[in-house]
Amino acid sequence: MTRLTAGAPSLMLPGELAQYVHEHIPLTRAMGVSVVSVEENAVILQAPLAPNINHRHTVFGGSASALAILAGWALLHVRLRVEGIADRLVIQRNTMEYEHPIGGQFTAHATLEHPDRWQSFTAMLARKGKARITVLAVLEQMERVAGRFSGQFVAFGAGAGARDEDGA
Repeated sequence: MTRLTAGAPSLMLPGELAQYVHEHIPLTRAMGVSVVSVEENAVILQAPLAPNINHRHTVFGGSASALAILAGWALLHVRLRVEGIADRLVIQRNTMEYEHPIGGQFTAHATLEHPDRWQSFTAMLARKGKARITVLAVLEQMERVAGRFSGQFVAFGAGAGARDEDGA
């Protein structure tokens, strides 16, 4: 794990996070992803129906899952950045439960499954150069829960030898 120089950065603004993901994860542009809010313990992303539509005129399941994964990844990216930790993040595994079809603009609200494990996660990353943590995300359309996501992410400290590029 490498600490970023010049002190730890502050929390990213929604526009900064949106610009970062659009530059580094091109799929986000195609999906029309926007950042609703960025907080220390939560990230909310949003996407419109039109670029994510399926043959039933609802959101394609892959788009819903992609927004949930991206929200989880973004939460971890922001938190590690705030602590001044250079990292590489990848999704290791996930589950997605779809409760209702999504017929319009939708959001993914990501939080840590166990916020109290954050310190042990960063300590493991510092000690071993690799750590795992689980993020939850709730998909909503018009304040109605449409799906639930649980994903385990792996963080690699800078120089830890992760083969995948920074991204979800």
